[in-house]
Amino acid sequence: MAESSDYKKTLNLPQTSFSMKANLPQNEPKRLEQWRLIDLYKLIREKSEGRPKSVLHDGPPYANGHIHMGHALNKILKDIVVKSKTMMGFDSPYVPGWDCHGLPIEHAVDKELGSKKKEMSSADFRRACRTFAEKFVSIQRQDFIRLGVFGDWFHPYMTMAYQYESDIAYALGRFFRTGMVYK
Repeated sequence: MAESSDYKKTLNLPQTSFSMKANLPQNEPKRLEQWRLIDLYKLIREKSEGRPKSVLHDGPPYANGHIHMGHALNKILKDIVVKSKTMMGFDSPYVPGWDCHGLPIEHAVDKELGSKKKEMSSADFRRACRTFAEKFVSIQRQDFIRLGVFGDWFHPYMTMAYQYESDIAYALGRFFRTGMVYK
């Protein structure tokens, strides 16, 4: 049998002080906590103040469950755009949002309630939908933060915010007053 060679010594590998092990379960919480402590997004916003604006209008996900690969891809790609615009010298804020109404949320609540829904009033069902959406806004927010997506996470827009609903009703009324709604 031929003598074994130490091929590692024959390779021209770079020297680095970086650990070869990522230790993500230990390092991720430390990194996220550091970003939170220094309020990194706020620092970026302050540095960008007064620059030309570049705003990405984000279509929101439904607050009807845990995030999935589609959510992750969508948010990460948009985050790349916002961060690159910021690095190119623009004031590029990101205000996340959630769609908290509609069939996807009602369907999820229907499944969760099962036969109990028959005993509920319409108002109680809407309250259950609101509670369900609030729960998943919180869960999704934390997951997006864990993905490293920067944004104004604690001041999002949500379609179930009373001011948001009021603005929609006002706009609809304006459409009627100006004749934009017709049969």
